[in-house]
Amino acid sequence: MTASSLVLVANSGDGSISSFRFTGSALEPLSVTTGLKGCSTFAVDAARGLVYAGVKGSSSDEPAGILTLALDADTGVLTPRTRLDLPDGGMNYLALTRDGTGLLGAAYSGGYGISCPIADGVVGEPVSRVEFPNLHSVLPSADGRFAYFVSLGADLVAQYALEDELRLVPLDPETVAAPAGSGPRHLVLNDAQDAVYVLTEFSGEVLHYARDTATGTLELRSAASAVDPTKNLGHSEFGADPLAHHYIWGADLHWSGTDRLWASERTENTLGAVSVAADGSVAPPTRFVVT
Repeated sequence: MTASSLVLVANSGDGSISSFRFTGSALEPLSVTTGLKGCSTFAVDAARGLVYAGVKGSSSDEPAGILTLALDADTGVLTPRTRLDLPDGGMNYLALTRDGTGLLGAAYSGGYGISCPIADGVVGEPVSRVEFPNLHSVLPSADGRFAYFVSLGADLVAQYALEDELRLVPLDPETVAAPAGSGPRHLVLNDAQDAVYVLTEFSGEVLHYARDTATGTLELRSAASAVDPTKNLGHSEFGADPLAHHYIWGADLHWSGTDRLWASERTENTLGAVSVAADGSVAPPTRFVVT
């Protein structure tokens, strides 16, 4: 949701972004912007009224790319402005950094991550590229000095300094491990920036990494299940159909801003509140909501 109380929803199936007005108790439909093939991720620069959307190619001659769209806050209409082609595959996650002057991206199928400059809403060519299998998400630190990429395929979090001109420089070590076979998917940083939390897709855990705010390095400290134990879900694995086998299918993770994380699971459509202690450690939810 943007500062102007707009809600944007990516619809990868029909290649569109829907916009709604949030009235406090309901969503009022405003508009649907089409022609965004395979769009499943975007980043919003509310201050400039811009949306950066990851799209697939609309034909065999057109590669995937990142579209810059101008957002009309009154009507919700998105108007395409510029495009950066990505011949090695489209983005599954985008995140802005440095007050909207930089863009980070993670490509799941392509297995690569990028950092790009932005000038006047135009996304420039990548200045850095990293490669790990099935990169699922990326986030910068709030100060724009560091970036963290999550690799579902390699069970790790890759950590980098964001140097001059958005160059990605590996920290020491370059990667920190997640439990083998857990399938790390999405991450969030807490408000104090001294902890990174990762939700795993296959094991349905929230992993707590302590973060050194000076050096940017991470250290795995604790973990807690975010899956409803009464649902008897099995541990998933790469390539498995979680619905067919009744496996865990971890989805998204959000920081509440206080002392809990909201974690979702798709096979049983549950939302659980993972408790966060004063030291950053996590504990399993005490109850779940079916969504």
